Amino acid sequence: MMTFLRALTFGVLMLGFGVTPFAMASPAQQNKMKACNEQANAKKFGEGKGEERKAFMKECLSATPGKSESGKDTQQNKMKVCNKEAGEKSLKGDERKQFMSDCLSN
Repeated sequence: MMTFLRALTFGVLMLGFGVTPFAMASPAQQNKMKACNEQANAKKFGEGKGEERKAFMKECLSATPGKSESGKDTQQNKMKVCNKEAGEKSLKGDERKQFMSDCLSN
């Protein structure tokens, strides 16, 4: 009986380690989806724009962010994009500050 419990515990532990990488990758995709949805709404691809919105979302979700030669986003490019989005949303004060913080950290 004790051997069975040890084997069961070990199996559950190993299963947990196997699932962890998938759970950690999920928020990045969710953030990307959220950002693409916000961009689509800002461009007025809402209701009644089915094919246009679908094409935009496909392009947005498959696109990689602007990268420098070293392969990393430049802070300047991120700042431009985030400022533009904040301006389109007419954000001011604490809302803008929070949005910029979230946008620049992605």
